[in-house]
Amino acid sequence: MKTHKDLIAWQKSINLVTEVYQITKGFPKDEMYGIVNQLRRAAVSVPSNIAEGAARASKKEFCQFLYFALGSMAELETQFILCENLEYMNPEISNKLQIKLTKIRKTILGLISFLKK
Repeated sequence: MKTHKDLIAWQKSINLVTEVYQITKGFPKDEMYGIVNQLRRAAVSVPSNIAEGAARASKKEFCQFLYFALGSMAELETQFILCENLEYMNPEISNKLQIKLTKIRKTILGLISFLKK
């Protein structure tokens, strides 16, 4: 691995962040400091933790940051469901984002498994 940018999990999560920002542009303005802020922060946290972990000196530390990324993904999943319930996001978009989350989660879990060997 050259840098975190070479990791598929990082690349996919950067794409997810971009999508979250685009989708939340259409949310109610009074949610800018509420759910929009939460969604964006949780989304940004995923690739950020992957990058920080990749820069660490040990595999154990890298795994720790990958687990942080998984935690942020659980937050995102919860927030997508909430946005759907509040009708800020239609079920089709919510489902599409949750499928992407599942794929990223599997990729991160595979990386953790590889690092633990």
